[in-house]
Amino acid sequence: MSVLSAQKIRRLSLGVSVLDDIFLGFEAGNFAVLHGDSASFISFLLCVRAQLPPEKGGLGSSAVFVDGGNSLSPYMVAELARSHGLDSRVALENIYVSRAFTAYQLSSLILEKLEPFLKSKKARLLVVSDISSLFFDKDIPKTEAKDLFIKTCAKLSDIAAHKQTAIVATYFPEKRSKRGIFFEAVLIGRSNILIRFKRKGKILTFILEDHPHIKPFTMEFPADCTTLTDFMEV
Repeated sequence: MSVLSAQKIRRLSLGVSVLDDIFLGFEAGNFAVLHGDSASFISFLLCVRAQLPPEKGGLGSSAVFVDGGNSLSPYMVAELARSHGLDSRVALENIYVSRAFTAYQLSSLILEKLEPFLKSKKARLLVVSDISSLFFDKDIPKTEAKDLFIKTCAKLSDIAAHKQTAIVATYFPEKRSKRGIFFEAVLIGRSNILIRFKRKGKILTFILEDHPHIKPFTMEFPADCTTLTDFMEV
């Protein structure tokens, strides 16, 4: 790839200069999994930053948020938008939210409705929150839950690779059960970026566990050093 073509790649950064120098961010074709403390907050941050122009580390795009954990906080998104110089109302309107309350609803959204919706909105970022929790429902037979989860992760991987979209999923491991171990293996197997966030006091640690081009590394951020932790208490 030429330097010129590399410069044209739109990347969604986290907005922390010392980190962005090492981890360039998320781009179309990525299927990233965020887990650990503050993963939800980071997903809100990315939805806001996606709306920034490319020269400011954004994608110049709206975002689609498939909410599997009923976790999206409009108040926090509004605060983040204002901190980035965006109109909070407009920023919220540029995040298209689809909520799912069962594994069947979540898988149907992703398998049947997501691609045309992404195309119609020209969204370059897709966030799937708490991707596995609904599949632990005891009312769903284990075999069916596993089959649906496999298909859901495969579809997300396909969309990331062929639809010019960056996909970020938040993942919160359940107790170490056979079903949980299976889901984790499927999800990590389909994703190509794995990031863990660890919060201790006022320190947020970024841990890159897997990436196709960057070696794993760990970086800590004091609260007075980065906007990543400015709103953790909100």
